[in-house]
Amino acid sequence: MSDTYKIILMRSLRQFAYGGLAVTLAVALTAHGLSPEEIGGLVTTSLAGDFCGSVIIGYRADIWGRRRTILGLAAIMMAVGIILSVTSSYIILVITAFLGTMGTGTSETAPFLPIEQAILGHITENKQRTGIFARYNFAASIATALGSGYAALVASVAKLARLPFFTAADFIFINYAALAAGVLLIASTLSPAVEIVCGQAPPQNQTIWQRLTPPMPKSHKNIITLSALFSIDAFGGALIGQTLLALFFHIRFHADLSELGLLFLIANMLAALSMLYAEFLAKKFGLLQTMVFTHLPSNVILICAAVVPIFPIAALLFLLRQSLSQLDVPTRQAYTMAMTDPEERTAASSVTLLGRSAGSALGPLLTGALTQGPLMIIGAPLLLAGGIKIVYDLLLWRVFAKVKI
Repeated sequence: MSDTYKIILMRSLRQFAYGGLAVTLAVALTAHGLSPEEIGGLVTTSLAGDFCGSVIIGYRADIWGRRRTILGLAAIMMAVGIILSVTSSYIILVITAFLGTMGTGTSETAPFLPIEQAILGHITENKQRTGIFARYNFAASIATALGSGYAALVASVAKLARLPFFTAADFIFINYAALAAGVLLIASTLSPAVEIVCGQAPPQNQTIWQRLTPPMPKSHKNIITLSALFSIDAFGGALIGQTLLALFFHIRFHADLSELGLLFLIANMLAALSMLYAEFLAKKFGLLQTMVFTHLPSNVILICAAVVPIFPIAALLFLLRQSLSQLDVPTRQAYTMAMTDPEERTAASSVTLLGRSAGSALGPLLTGALTQGPLMIIGAPLLLAGGIKIVYDLLLWRVFAKVKI
């Protein structure tokens, strides 16, 4: 198996694990007596740990060795699963959440991503890069859905067998550790081609801060600008997470759970499948053009879904929007890699991912206000999210239309 498909397989195993953990962890912690505030604090701690880890590892992985860094992260992830299965001590869980790679959401933000994206950018040719990133994200999306379904199946079997809930939860936690072990095993077989020569070793008299802070890359202006723009996009996206959209359709159109379940099943599959034709569009029209001119109409459609009067039309518009909205994911990653030199790619990927993480963290601060009374009824979350994302699309085109890569 090539290094490319080893990377895709490792991401798929992790996303399967995260998908199962995302639907199990909060329920298990509630059963152990933790309050919603404590669980929220745990999730925030995990995101903070991921953010800090991405800063450090994204910048130092090339010096430590990419394969060695992935092996270390996989070992930490394996330890997290074991700790979750043996203790409910809140202090231990907080420390684990910060130091470990705990997938508290279905979308991975852990430090694996900048390393993997840099490797894929390094070992693939420009013409193949968008297609590889499309497969990378498609496999992750499908694995996440399967992981969530697997957790539901385990819980159902345990209930039918009259087993305690904790038995099912602990099984899923151990499964998380086992999948991490699989990632570790695959990572150990990566070839030397994934590494990059970083030049001279850092001077021995450097301070700890100097060792953790990278030299400014040549492409830093473009990368910082991209990161800032990506944070705007992520901020808008955080306003329309799946839970909030389900609440909107329920309140505005009185859609019941069975209708919403079917709607989001189809929507998630369309979003995953859309990534597969990103490569064709990017080859025909270009990376930036594909990013902007598929994302822009998807946001116009989102605004339309907020104002139509009946559920079937709103649902169809939402599905049409989902078939376009994720086309920019692989093209965005390929564009970042194409803009940077090989030795800059790990740091560049880390910076842009951190920008998205920061934007996503800010978005939920508005959700409480937007779900109150008439603001929800008029579709304020969709209107605001669509407007913010349109601003992002226009700024992205305005800033980078003349940049040659």
